[in-house]
Amino acid sequence: MKKTLKLLSKRIRVTKNKKIIHRQKQQGHNKAKESPNVRRAKRKPIRSQSTVISQAIKNYS
Repeated sequence: MKKTLKLLSKRIRVTKNKKIIHRQKQQGHNKAKESPNVRRAKRKPIRSQSTVISQAIKNYS
């Protein structure tokens, strides 16, 4: 039995077509200093292009 990678399970979602979607990085505090365009862009999930993450998901799912 393999353990769930908590890092991946909290941040990544796999769609039915096996695409990996995750939240934009660096969404912590101090959002008031960012421009409105940056804040709006962070609301949308982005598609991951990382091969390391995709291979990790294949190994653990």
